[in-house]
Amino acid sequence: MDRIILHCDLNSFYASVELLSYPHLRELPVAVCGDPSARHGVILAKNELAKALGVRTGEAIWQARGKAPKLVLLAAHYDKYRYYSELAGEIYRRYTDLVEPFGIDESWLDVTGTIHLFGGDPKVLADRLREDMKRELGLTISVGVSFNKVFAKLGSDYKKPDGVTVITRENYRTLVWPLPASDLLFVGRASAEVLAKHRIRTIGDLAAADREELLRLLGKAGGQLQDYAAGNEHSPVRPAGTEPRPKSVGNGLTFRRDLRGDEEVRAGVRMLAERVAVRLRRHGMKCTTVQVSLRSPELKDVNRQKGTGGPTNVSREIARCATELIGDSWSRGAPIRAITITAAGLLPEDEAGDQIDLFAPGSTEKREKQEKLERTMDRLRDRYGRQAVRFASNQTRVAREIRGSRM
Repeated sequence: MDRIILHCDLNSFYASVELLSYPHLRELPVAVCGDPSARHGVILAKNELAKALGVRTGEAIWQARGKAPKLVLLAAHYDKYRYYSELAGEIYRRYTDLVEPFGIDESWLDVTGTIHLFGGDPKVLADRLREDMKRELGLTISVGVSFNKVFAKLGSDYKKPDGVTVITRENYRTLVWPLPASDLLFVGRASAEVLAKHRIRTIGDLAAADREELLRLLGKAGGQLQDYAAGNEHSPVRPAGTEPRPKSVGNGLTFRRDLRGDEEVRAGVRMLAERVAVRLRRHGMKCTTVQVSLRSPELKDVNRQKGTGGPTNVSREIARCATELIGDSWSRGAPIRAITITAAGLLPEDEAGDQIDLFAPGSTEKREKQEKLERTMDRLRDRYGRQAVRFASNQTRVAREIRGSRM
């Protein structure tokens, strides 16, 4: 017997929550954005009217206003979004205890074991969820119903807003295979471009492609994506709190002003590396790779990565790798609008001890001493607050100037 998986997507979530407070704006193009005065002038969400005018999530405010001069901008309120996300989760859990959040506005529900309690028809249950959400929260959801998580998500994307799409073993070739390959979960822009160069443009093309070629083009991920396209995805719906350990940990920042010169760049890198290291330690993980993403004032991105020389969750080593990557890939003195540092190639701490590279910069003893110091700082912050203790290098004038930016 096939599973019955629902994917529920709260439509235009941030914008819809904001419009609960401004119902008179419902017939206007509306977007939620960060604080332009703090250089967070990026569109975070938009309603359907703004979307119809070409406004896109992630673009700069000036770009959006070029498409929609009458666009109404509203500030973001993350506490509100978390609150409504929790309320939506409570509604989902009336129908099953297998509810897996996928970000703040999406969730998978496995109703295989409970569908008989609600009439036995998945489409009827999906419609019931939509009505619950509208009546109780004033929000709409799109729901995909299928026999696995990947196709259920494709279903929720198929009819927006406020629609239901049922994808079965009988109809998925008709509904799913003509869609662009980029619509498939985990097919990013870079992967889609690689596939397109080899005439793999639709999900059906991906399902029918030569598997060896896909493995050559995309590595192990190529085979996994082909399985997804063919309907062979079997991962369970995991309730909140039972998610697997992260595959990467990152932190990014758009600065109040462009960083110029080595001192300012180093200050920004140290600040981000410290946050990444703290999060690694809280997850009980160490990284073996550091990735850096840089953005210019013209919104051009550069992405680079390198090995750490041994598993680490020490901020100084992460900062050293990031600084070296920037030095090798960015013109010295050229302005930097934003930096993201990501720790990847993660290992549990208890598995990382035997994998130290003896030829890596710094001795094992020195690394352990630094890690012990940073763990002590973690405990002080947990007890007295995040600002209780800092490295002296993060207390310079330049560091104080850029620390006002949001992290």
